[in-house]
Amino acid sequence: MNPGKTENSDTKHRNDSGRREFLKKTWKWMGLVVLAELAVFTVSMLRPARKELKNSAAFLKVLGSVNDFPVKSVTPDRINKVFLVRAADGGFLALSLTCPHLGCSVLWDEVKDQFICPCHSSAFDNLGNVINSPAPRALDYFPVIIESGRVKVDLSLKIKRKKFEKNQVTYAI
Repeated sequence: MNPGKTENSDTKHRNDSGRREFLKKTWKWMGLVVLAELAVFTVSMLRPARKELKNSAAFLKVLGSVNDFPVKSVTPDRINKVFLVRAADGGFLALSLTCPHLGCSVLWDEVKDQFICPCHSSAFDNLGNVINSPAPRALDYFPVIIESGRVKVDLSLKIKRKKFEKNQVTYAI
């Protein structure tokens, strides 16, 4: 027996080296797990986003019959957050009631024949074009579909636009 070492210190040394080996292995495994998570995260960020398949029927809302909307009228639908505009030529345009400036809900002022944003005084004409800033662009619109005399709006497709264009209007056939 070695005079400097006792049986107790040998046992302690064996326990310390066993503990060290355990901790080394644990840190290695934890490092591998972190690297695997980082790799999965990196791949998921680099991969193009999958577009969720929307059930378009669920987002296609019937607002009424063509005859329910008089020519030169604006009908609010607060539930679906849309204004249905029936233009002077009989065409339909569905405008978002969300102001493109900061997202406030715009209101229809029948007397002035324009949409007004109560938050920052932006104003839009009856086709959604900006009359008074700070709104940076026209009101967004939704595609209108007319089937069997029923006016439907596709709420799954909100389209940003700079200004009104004639092709944004839908006509009853």
